[in-house]
Amino acid sequence: MTEQDISARETSAVVRVRADGEVDEESLAYLREKVATALDRPGLPPVSGEVRVRRAPAHHVELPWSARTAIRVGSGLVVVHAREASAREVADRLHDRLRSATERVAHRGDTTRRAAAPPPWRGGPRK
Repeated sequence: MTEQDISARETSAVVRVRADGEVDEESLAYLREKVATALDRPGLPPVSGEVRVRRAPAHHVELPWSARTAIRVGSGLVVVHAREASAREVADRLHDRLRSATERVAHRGDTTRRAAAPPPWRGGPRK
């Protein structure tokens, strides 16, 4: 098992990456880079959490690589799962899912994303 902390390029993101099973250092470095780029965005609240990557020991498993995250973005929790056939594919899939999930959590309470004022019968402005 390998444990390493990463900081997403001078941001407030601190994410621990853990590997279980036969995970080589090159695959782990690629995963760290993908996680860092997903969380390295201006405007994100403080980020902390953990990413676990695992390779199944059985050779007959169709999708042996799996990754799980539990990351706090401000007061929200982002949980992402991915399963793929190779380490690069699981890192890419995790990056895409993590990026979209953090975007949703970061803008969940954002009032500027509303399209229009509520109608008068729901407490909106009366003309």
